[in-house]
Amino acid sequence: MKVEGHIAFTVVEQTAERVVSEMPVTAGIKNPYGTVHAGATLWFADVTATMLVMGRNDASEGMKGFPLAINLNANLIGNQTEGTFKAVSTFVKRGRSVSVVRTEVYGAGDKLIADVTTNHILSR
Repeated sequence: MKVEGHIAFTVVEQTAERVVSEMPVTAGIKNPYGTVHAGATLWFADVTATMLVMGRNDASEGMKGFPLAINLNANLIGNQTEGTFKAVSTFVKRGRSVSVVRTEVYGAGDKLIADVTTNHILSR
């Protein structure tokens, strides 16, 4: 059995204190039940959080200072079958070596889909 997927999102706001992204719900991120796969939701939240910690720096393979996720805690609260997800990442703690980010993922009608906290350490 071959399984394929495709995840894409757009950053709609990026400041030093907050990143907001939107991800369309497409067939490539759905589970067999027809809702968004938990892995796609977590990937979306994690990458949005990583962008917050990185700031406006562009990522490149092997770069120094990339904010590696070292812990991820997620509460998956809801889901949906169509529309768009919005992720909002803000700092809980911005540190020189370790930062903690809270990302809330919302669906239609601003329904909370996931509440995700990630810890990032800067690679050396």
